[in-house]
Amino acid sequence: MTQLFKTPSRSIPITKQMVWEAYRKVKSNKGSAGVDEETLIDFDADLSKNLYKLWNRLSSGSYFPQPVKAVEIPKGNGGTRTLGIPTIADRIAQEVVKNYIEPRLEAVFVPSSYGYRPHKSAHDAIEQVRTNVRNYGWVIDMDIKSFFDEVDHDLLLKALSKHVTETWVMLYIKRWLASPVSRNGVLEHKVGKGTPQGGVISPLLANLYLHYVLDKWLEKYYPNVRFVRYADDVIVHCKTPQESHAVLEAIRIRLHACGLRLSQEKTKITYCQDYRRQKRKDYPKSFDFLGYTFKPMSKKSQRNSGVFLGFDCEMSRKARNRIVAGWRKSGFHRKSNTTLQNLAQQLNAQSRGLIRYFGVHSRWRLRGLFRHLDYRLAKWVKGKYKSITSYQKAYKYLRKIQNSYPNLFYHWSIIGLG
Repeated sequence: MTQLFKTPSRSIPITKQMVWEAYRKVKSNKGSAGVDEETLIDFDADLSKNLYKLWNRLSSGSYFPQPVKAVEIPKGNGGTRTLGIPTIADRIAQEVVKNYIEPRLEAVFVPSSYGYRPHKSAHDAIEQVRTNVRNYGWVIDMDIKSFFDEVDHDLLLKALSKHVTETWVMLYIKRWLASPVSRNGVLEHKVGKGTPQGGVISPLLANLYLHYVLDKWLEKYYPNVRFVRYADDVIVHCKTPQESHAVLEAIRIRLHACGLRLSQEKTKITYCQDYRRQKRKDYPKSFDFLGYTFKPMSKKSQRNSGVFLGFDCEMSRKARNRIVAGWRKSGFHRKSNTTLQNLAQQLNAQSRGLIRYFGVHSRWRLRGLFRHLDYRLAKWVKGKYKSITSYQKAYKYLRKIQNSYPNLFYHWSIIGLG
């Protein structure tokens, strides 16, 4: 790193080391090119010059970001979500500022906030919800409509000014917030609101915004409820239906005052029915959170061999359908010119990730999901070998392969062949 920069630091306290560490983080996260179409490979081709130029501009106050590139990604409901992808240089610049201010913001964030925070994970959030539903029978499942598009700049900067006194930090964040979005070559200018999903610093700013809009407000005015927030996904736990309705209406008013809205269709109150709580038919009994569905389900007793009705989580149907649709769309079962070993290389990384994320609490419940994958593999076998004319023969062939190579497919070694 020391060979990349030879001039001394400027008055703004951005050091060469800060830029270098930010570059390494951005490089490790990979990602696509921004509006300038410069990839990480392109950036690395003249790394010394590119990092020096960025450091020079950041440390002198002459840094201005380029527009962010709008990229549409599919959502589980069939719609799309717009990501705003900064250029490589702008991602490094955002990483520099994020690393600079994150420790002081982390010091004030509440324990119930989990998303995009150091040493916290989605599994931590899910585990906390599992704990809360044992003690609180009612849940407010909140959906904030178009949250990242509606963040009010004035309120965000007001919250930021409570913790950041450096003029240069505020200056650069204002410039990022004001950066236009390039959609198919046409620039769209934001007017006082929105922080693009896809920006390096956006999750930190979003957490700060909701820290004051929701987290601290709930702790102050409703200390008896519990909540779990992962970015803009929020679950609020209450003791009674009356409390749930009162808190939900208060949240609705609070968010509206801060420029945000709850989705009428997606926000609901759920009853967490288990063996201890009486049956009710007037409220939903399940909710989704971070790819899991929480609902009443049969549980084995740890004290004896009996079974009781608990309230716990498993992979959501929406997540399962999305994964199966992805396998179908990839069309690997039609690639008869490839080998089973090549298919394993293509599929194992995803299978490993799915089992690590969704198999934490009930790995055996993933068998249904991987039956779909084995069905696609059997379909591939039928297309590959003309002598195998039935699925029965195809599964027999796969079991023979599994007996000889039990670790060929990752899910075989963990769950087995469906």
